[in-house]
Parts: sequence; structure tokens; C-alpha cells
Amino acid sequence: MAQAQRITPRAQDFSAWYNDVIMQAELADYSPVRGCMVIRPNGYGIWELMQRALDDRFRATGHRNAYFPLFIPQSFLAKEAEHVEGFAKQVALVTHTRLRATGKEGAAAIAVDPTSELEEPLVVRPTSETIIYAMFAKWIHSYRDLPLLLNQWANVVRWEMRTRLFLRTTEFLWQEGHTAHADHDEAEREARLILGIYRAFAEEWMAMPVLTGVKTERERFAGALRTYAIEALMQDNKALQAGTSHNLGQNFARAFGVQYQTAGGGLEHVWSTSWGVSTRLVGGLIMTHSDDHGLIAPPRLAPVQVAVVPIWKSDAEWAQVSEVATRIAADLAAADVRVEADLRDGMKPGAKYFEWEARGVPLRLEVGPRDVAAGQVVAARRTGGKAPLAMADLVDGVRLALDEIQAGLLRAALDRRERNSLRGVTRERMVEFFKGPGGFAYAGFCGSARCEDQIKGELGATVRVLPDPEFRSPEAPRTCVWCGEPSVTEAVWAQAY
Repeated sequence: MAQAQRITPRAQDFSAWYNDVIMQAELADYSPVRGCMVIRPNGYGIWELMQRALDDRFRATGHRNAYFPLFIPQSFLAKEAEHVEGFAKQVALVTHTRLRATGKEGAAAIAVDPTSELEEPLVVRPTSETIIYAMFAKWIHSYRDLPLLLNQWANVVRWEMRTRLFLRTTEFLWQEGHTAHADHDEAEREARLILGIYRAFAEEWMAMPVLTGVKTERERFAGALRTYAIEALMQDNKALQAGTSHNLGQNFARAFGVQYQTAGGGLEHVWSTSWGVSTRLVGGLIMTHSDDHGLIAPPRLAPVQVAVVPIWKSDAEWAQVSEVATRIAADLAAADVRVEADLRDGMKPGAKYFEWEARGVPLRLEVGPRDVAAGQVVAARRTGGKAPLAMADLVDGVRLALDEIQAGLLRAALDRRERNSLRGVTRERMVEFFKGPGGFAYAGFCGSARCEDQIKGELGATVRVLPDPEFRSPEAPRTCVWCGEPSVTEAVWAQAY
């Protein structure tokens, strides 16, 4: 059976489809450790490309990479009360340092050595604010030390009860930025700068359109003054929070004593930010673009952008087309195109097509004896359509095709988001919307946590963002969609991952 036929259709079971796409593309697999995943080379290749693109943007804006310990003293979390409350139920603790042999057999052959108990338990990093601010207190003394702009690529652990590959796992990979500034306005500019970087990356590299805005008090990061986010709409009309940027105010600086001497000789606490995206982005890429045949990877993030597949029947034809396929791959590689020539013997071209299709390779070049004679290849796009490309202009033709595929994916995702967005909704329409297809619902909001809780309880929808001006409706809503009281803002509601 062809690989494409093994994938559960989206319309039948979106969750099963998502897992099937991951397995067929060999992006990840389940780990023997409950709640954890193994990221396979195809999936890690996507993450590496994401890392490079983001890291370039961070460096271009003055940020430098550092690394902080995986283990955090438990007392550090207790220093910021709201922060510890937000993460208390998710932390993993190290309480002992060694095991001992028991002389028994099987699983009972080893046990925790009770004499190795730590004086203070260590938290396995759920996020790094606390240990980073302990270090900032050592490094920052004067206004001349500011701003301090750091980023860390690391893994974190948050104990999850219900997990899904890439979207929510006990351990995941991410980047977390941490910065310190002299005043509120500088920290606010930093938080908004990073939000813009995340949006540009999502749209220009992932071809995933996003909304930007601020979170409500109920949804903001524990310990933050304000939380900004990018929100995307997946093909099942659920929202995905794809990245967050937090203005932390002076909360962590006060908790850890991070102060600096001002130019006038006074002493002030720094203002800080933190921000991050994770391997959840890989899940977002899958759910934004892929189809019932498998993964569709945007060219900018495809580990293999072009697969060259020779077609032959005889040994003589094989010698001819394999030589041409190898030369094509070399020419494209020299032009910085990520390409593979599929010269595997004993595998029919059709089987190769299915494999490259399931892996999401944007462009497949088929070359047979007739194509060689005609001085062309046949270019098959993962998004649909075949057309000949002249070998004489192959590099330019491939680049153009990849650019068109990238732009087409963004356009299709944007069109789908707007088709599944409703503005100015009434309470009755909102109930119907979220008990039906769902999507983004723009509506008036009174700002009350009570309305947030009731809507979440009855419809499973939350405020994704209070949208930035460019995403707001032309006419501001006057009343709250739920209680009918005067609206203080417009909110975007959705059911979410």
C-alpha cells in the first residue's frame, strides 16, 4: 500500500492524521520515557533551520547566546510568589544523588540511597528566570552594564499529564531570551521588538500567518507585567500560541536584588524581559500546511528542498540518467539549494515519489531518457502541479519554483484563516460558532475574569490576544459579547492547543 493511503484523512480524525503525518515523515517517535519524544533527523533538521534563522535575527539585534544550569535550587522559585504558583504543579525535582545495589533481582536490583538526600531539592529547569536573575545580580552594577541582552538554547521540563508530539511534551527544546534594562520604556520596546521578530519568522519562514497582541491578566505569564503573543490558526480551526514575549517589569529584579547605580548616583532595580519559542513550532508547521498525503514543508525550512529522481528501464538508461541526476544535484547544491539525488536501486520511481511526498519535500525533479534528450526535467511541486524545466536555466527555475511555493503556502494559510474568522459576533452566534466549526471570533470584551471563565467553561474558548491595532475590526465593539456590559476592548477568542 502506498504511504499516502496509510494516513488518516484530516476530516475523519485530525488528531490521528497529525500523528500519522509525523510518523510517515519520520519527524519524531514516542520515547520509552512517558511524556517524552525522540526527535528524529528529519524533524531535527527542521528545528535546526528554525534555530539558524532565529539566531541570526537575535544576533542582528544585539543579543548574545549563553548557557545556564539545568538544575535550579528550589528556594529560587519561592522568591517570586506568582511565578512559583504558576509552575508548582509542573516541576520535576531531584532529591537524591545516587542509587545503591539491593542484591535483589529485576527492577528491585537498585534503589535510591537514602543517605544521598540533598539538603535542598533541585528543580529541573521549567524556565530559567530565577537562576538567570541570580546571576544578573552578580553581573549588573552600573547603568554602563545595561542593557544586558542574552539568549539561551536549551531543553526544559514541565511535567505534563496529557502529551502530544511537538505540541506538549514533558521535555522540549526551546530558546529563552532574558534581558535587563534601565527603565520601563526600554524593556517595553524590547518585548515588542522580539514579538516583531517572532511574527516575521512565522510568516516569512514558516509561511504561517499570525495575529499579535497582548494577553489578558488571566492568560499572562506568571510573574510578568504584560505578555505579548503570536497566535496562529491551524487547519482544524484551533489556535496555537506560537511564541510569547514578556515585559517582566521589576518583579524578578526585586526578588533577586538586581540593582544598578544610575548616572546620577542613585540605585534602581532593572526592568527585564523574557521571551521564547519552542519545538512546538514544528507542530504548528505540520498543522498549518500538510495534507492527507503527508507533510508539506515550506521551502525555507525544508531540510531537503529538492529531490532528483531518475527514471530508467535498462542499464544503459540508468547510466545516462543517473549521471545527469548527479550533475543536477551538484549544480543545485553549489547554488545553496538543499538537494538529494535519489539513486537507490531496487526501488521503483513511484515508491520514491510517495516517500518524498510524505516527507514534505517541496520540489521533485524527475529525469528520464526522454527528458535528457529534450534538455529538460519534469518539476513536480508538493503543493500540486507538474511542469517541464529547461536544464539550461535549471538553477533559476528551481529558485523561482521554491519562492512561488513559499509564497503560495502563506497565501493559502492566510486565506484559510480569514475564511474562518468572524467579527462583531453576538453571544448567540459565538455559541453556535464554537459548538460548530470554530476559528477566530472577534468580539467585545468587558475585561472581566468572570466572563473569561464562563466562556471557557461553556465553549472551551479562551482569549487568545487583545489584538494589536492592525488586526482590530474597523468598528470597535461597544458591548461585551457575553454579559452585555460596556466593552473596554476587542478580544480574539478561540479554542486552542
